[in-house]
Parts: sequence; C-alpha cells; structure tokens
Amino acid sequence: MAMSSMRTMKKDQKDHTKLICDISEISGLFQDSSTLETFLQKIVEMIADHMHSDVCSIYLLNEHKGELELRATHGLNADFIGKVTLKLGEGLTGLALKELRPICERNASQNANFRYFPGLGEEKFESFLAVPIIRGTTRIGAMVIQNTQKNYFVEDDIKILKAITTQLANTIELAKLILSIEEKPAVPSEEKPAPHLKFIKGKVGAPGFAYAESIILSESQLSLSDNLSTWPALTVSDFHQALGITEQELKTLQEQIEEKLSDVASMIFTAQILMLKDKAFVDAIDHLIAQGLNPPLAVMQVVKEYMRRFENLPDEYLREKSHDIRDIGYRLLKNLLGRQNETLDYGGRIVVARELFPSDILKLSSQNIKGVILLSGGVTSHLSILAQSLQIPLLIADIAGLLDLPARTKILMDADQGNIYIDPGEEIIRSFKNKIDDHLGILKSRDDVTDATYTQDGTQVHLSANINLLGDVKYAHMFKAEGIGLYRTEFPFIVRSNFPGEEEQLIIYKKLIDSFPGKPVTFRTLDIGGDKVLSYFDHHSKERNPYLGLRSIRFSLSHIDIFSQQIRAILRAGVSAELRIMFPMISSLDEFQRAKGVVLQCMKELKKEKIPCHRLPQIGMMVEIPAILEIIDDLAQEADFMSIGTNDFIQYMLAVDRSNEKVADLYLPQHPAILRALKTIVDAARKYKKEVSVCGDMAHEEKFLPYFLGIGIRSLSINPTYLPKMQAAITKIHLPKAEALTQAILKEKHLKEINRLLGIPAKS
Repeated sequence: MAMSSMRTMKKDQKDHTKLICDISEISGLFQDSSTLETFLQKIVEMIADHMHSDVCSIYLLNEHKGELELRATHGLNADFIGKVTLKLGEGLTGLALKELRPICERNASQNANFRYFPGLGEEKFESFLAVPIIRGTTRIGAMVIQNTQKNYFVEDDIKILKAITTQLANTIELAKLILSIEEKPAVPSEEKPAPHLKFIKGKVGAPGFAYAESIILSESQLSLSDNLSTWPALTVSDFHQALGITEQELKTLQEQIEEKLSDVASMIFTAQILMLKDKAFVDAIDHLIAQGLNPPLAVMQVVKEYMRRFENLPDEYLREKSHDIRDIGYRLLKNLLGRQNETLDYGGRIVVARELFPSDILKLSSQNIKGVILLSGGVTSHLSILAQSLQIPLLIADIAGLLDLPARTKILMDADQGNIYIDPGEEIIRSFKNKIDDHLGILKSRDDVTDATYTQDGTQVHLSANINLLGDVKYAHMFKAEGIGLYRTEFPFIVRSNFPGEEEQLIIYKKLIDSFPGKPVTFRTLDIGGDKVLSYFDHHSKERNPYLGLRSIRFSLSHIDIFSQQIRAILRAGVSAELRIMFPMISSLDEFQRAKGVVLQCMKELKKEKIPCHRLPQIGMMVEIPAILEIIDDLAQEADFMSIGTNDFIQYMLAVDRSNEKVADLYLPQHPAILRALKTIVDAARKYKKEVSVCGDMAHEEKFLPYFLGIGIRSLSINPTYLPKMQAAITKIHLPKAEALTQAILKEKHLKEINRLLGIPAKS
C-alpha cells in the first residue's frame, strides 16, 4: 500500500469527537493516577493514542524562572522529564507559548528555531505541532505532538489540539500550581468575637425560603467542633485509608452533579482530586505523622499552610481555590475520625460567605444546601440566575458580623422579601411555615395549566420559557411552555474555568434541542460583561465601567474565533429544529448585519466541510439599548424577530444601576419614557409583520400585563415557575378594556397617575 494511502487511512481513524467530548474518560485519568505526575503522564498517553501521534509531551511554565519545563512525555526519553527546560520564546515550543499561537512544522529539525537536546530523541520526529496551554491570557504551558512521517499534521489536528488544551487548561494549571508551591511557615488564625445580630435586611438574589443551621465558608477556618484532646490516637495507615475514602467520596459527588447538571458541572471537583494525588501534599502529612504528630493535627497543619499559600497568590481566581483546600481538610478529618455517616460539610445548612464563584454554587448544590447568604457581589445576575435554576434561595447582605456567627446558628431566610432572622422566635417560624405552604402551591398549580393561553375574549398569548440550565427544562415541560423563548448560553461559559469549545457546546445545545422537539428554541448568543464576568478572562476587571464596555455582542464580534465556535455548535445542534438565533445588546444596523454575517459564514464553512447543520435559522435581536429607538424601523425590516430585554433597557434608558442601593428607587419600569418606548418598538415590529416578545423581569409582573396586551404584545418569555401565575392572570383580561387602559396610560405625564392606573400602591 502506498505511504500516502496508509497515512490517509491512519488519519481517518482519529476519533477527534470522542477525544474532546468524553469527559468521563478524562475523569477516569484521576481514578487511575496515584500522583499528579502520573496524571499528567496519562494525559499525554491518551492524547497520543487518540491523535495517532508517535509523541505527546506537556511542558509547564515556571513563572519565577521564565522557563518551560518538560513534565510528561510519551515517545521521548522519560529520563529527561524535569530536566529539559526552554526559555519563553526558545525553541518551537517556547515560541508557541510566547506568541500564544499554534506552530505546525513538516520538517521540524530544519526550522531555525528548533532546539536540539542530545539524548532526548526528538530529532527523528519531523512532523511537529505545538499548541499553547492558556487560561484567558495566562500562560500555563504547551502541549506538543510529533510524528516520524513528514507533513503528518493537518488543519483539523490544530483545531482539535486547541480544543483539547482549552478543555484541560484549568486542570493542568491546578496541577502545575500544586506541584510548584514552595514551603513557607504557617500563620496562626485569630479567633473572632461572636456578633449580636437578630434581624438583617438583605437584597434578593434568588427567591425562596430556608430555615436551617448556618455554616460559614471562610478561607481561614478549618476546625471540627470536638476538643483536640478528645481525638483518638491514630496511625499513618489510618491517614492513608482516609485518603482513599475521601477520593471515592469526591468521585461520587462528581458523578452525581454531572448527572444532575451535565451542561455546567464538568470536572468541578478537579482541585480537590488533584490535591489528594499530590505527592508533596501527602508526604508533608506523612512526615509530620512520622515525627509523632497525631494524623488529624498533621492534616490540619498542612492544609492550613496550603490554604495560606493559595490565599497569597496574585491571581484572584486561583486565590479562591483555598476554598477547595479547606474542603479537602474537612473531608480528610471527617474520614479520619470515622464520621462517614455525618452530614457532609454543607448538607442541609445555610451557607454564609463573603463571595462565591458560580462553580462554588454548583458544588454546594450537590451537597443539598438550604440557602446562601453573601456579603458582597451585589445582586449579580449570573449568580442569581444560577441560584434560581438550582432552586437555592440567595440573599446579599453586607454585614461583616455574619461571618462571625457561632457554629450552627439557626437562620431563617425569607428570600422573597429579603429578610434574614438570626435565632428566630416561634412566632416568626410559624409565619415562615405558612409561606412555605404557599410556595409549594406553585408546584401544585401545574395541574391547572393548559397547553394554550387565551384572554377572556379569546385572544391567544404565547408563553415561552427562559432557560438558564438544562435542569430548567423539566419545569418548562411541567408548566407547559410553548417553546424556549430565551436560552442564556453564557452559563456554560460563566461556571467553567476556560472557554468551552465547539464540541463541548454542541453536546449541551443538542440536549436542549432534543428536549423540546417540534417547538421553537431561541439561543441568545454569549452575553457576558457588566456583572457577568468570566473568571478566566480578565479583560472586564480592567474596564472602568464594564456595563458600558466590551460586553455581549461587542465581545463576540471582538473575538470572532469564540463567536464562530458558538454559532457553529448552535447550527449543528439545531440541524432539524425550529431554530432561532438572537444577538444581545445590538446598537446599530451595521452591528446586526455583521453578526448575521458570521452566522452565514459559519453555514458556508459547515456546508463546505460536509457537516450537517441548520440551513435557514430565524435570526433576531434583543432590544436593550435606547439608541435603536431612532432606527427601529431599519432593524425591524432586517431582523426576523425581536425580544425586549426590559432589565437592561430600563437601566440604560433611565441611567440607573438597579444593583446600586442609592439609586434603586429610580429604577422604574412604569416610567412614561419606558412605556412609550415599548410601544414604539412594538409598533415597528407589527408594521413589518415581525414577532416581538418581552423576556425581562417586567414579563412576569402581573401589573404590566394589561399594558403589554394593549400595545400589541402577544408573546412573553419567562422563568418556567411563573407560567401558571401568568397564564391565570391573562385568562382574566378582557382585551378591549386592556387597550382602553393602555391609551389612558400613554396620555399620562406623571408617575403618580400611571401608578394609579396600573394599580401600583403609593409609597408611604
């Protein structure tokens, strides 16, 4: 057989999709690895096998020395692991990381940048491909694959290796960090006096009720309630047994949360599992035990030291990993002391924390917490929406004393009203139980929901669901949503530690499409910025005003590679669906047409690549920026549909940050300028026979329903749990009366009169 034919056949056997998509295989690397070094080694072996390459190596960057170090290899001389180093920019590998770009060579040894190491054995592997491993703009290292055949790697291999390094970047970075932390003396923590708190007024992040004991999520806290003198004398064998139990515990948690939240829960327990496999971490505890220290004390001492090291890191995202180290310490202590049957860590408790990442909310939800109280962060939409989807009550209260509450303090959260009661009395508890019964009534009301919604006089109003996580789909079905009016695609981005690639997104989007066969599904493209910040992309923190900065469609159009991957995944997932793609924060016709052009270009590329995809999706836009009011006719002609995002529209129209307590009272959806602007938008859409819907918070407020129907709105997209309430309210509305009320409202100039007409009570 000719060499070219053999090579073609061999390359056809590469299972790229499996390599990227099979998260369980990557998770399996943890199970089969006893140390971080063996974990990295198994990565290179897996990549080499899937890519059919003779060599795969991982180089990690040592920031202090400015050097890349060979840390794992398959195919080269393993004796050189830890001994081969390259300056940033030195050799083909160093150049790839310095310039943050893949380097592919057909005759690597002939390149002037090739760096020869006698005895390493790479000079015979002429085909060379190096891809930088990065998190956002942070350099982590490089992955290199090589082959003896010249010109072996092609464009698809570059794309796939980029996708692989993106998927593994956070895991490898954590491994690198744990491997490189230097020994420093521990700093003892100080005891804080208990505060005297009874009632706190907070801001609502996610509604609901909770009554449970508190647990403080504190970077400096690591203790169990027992007196140290009561701990039994244990052995090093007990410690290693606890290690095994703890690792299995984490694997089980990972499996449970991936089953529950497959779209956003990818490998969120990575840091803890890696720590258990770190030889230096385990050896440090073994050493203290060998010196005569009781194993629980040895664990506490080493864990506190590692926490301190993480807290001193300059990178905020990595500093937050001290929470993960604390979790490891707690689990190890619990298992050392034989408390496997004790409620694990946060289970059944109200968590109090200064701040949390979205991935923290996911971890806590896996342990069945009752509620969350945060001290900072404001009512950030990404955490709030995530908590809503997870059915976790969330309140924000900037009261430092909350962190000093005694262990297991009873807290009652009324996250509908924003009230926090510390050690509440019986009367308050009774009132709370009545509210719980009312809240459960929402679920019981599903039997009253009908497939279609009509006003009293027979006008149909379409009710669709806003979806944040795949877990929301069950509620959309439960309450008979007519489709998905808004899928917020940013959540798989927000909760991860790196940008998900095309194949990862494809899996998520396909599950969503398959869950609503035959019904319209609207994908809003990536909407980050403002308070929805990616922890692994640090651009936003450098903006003076991120709400007016590089956010939403502006971000996507500034990062076409990320945008194109998302569009391709959507088009592929929706190949046979009633697919709608919607761009957020459009400010001009040119911007809309440019974004639409990316969709058309992706369709063209997929057709050329003979990859099945949707050929004629509906392409629409969010109405959120006041500037488009003057060009609304132009946009209404161009877009297939429009959806009014009232939250941002009101914020920008009135120049009011609704998360700012000092001006929150000025955030008025019923402001005459807002109501008149909404009519202008609807009039333009109806003029050109384009569908227009409302998907912001106004859409689920009953008091605005008559006005919406009166100006011609016939479609609402809301959180699924609001569907029963809104359907019941619509059936009581008589359209001619609503239209008459609308005309009266539009004539009014003053808020007082508009409030009266809408039935909004006057403030005392």
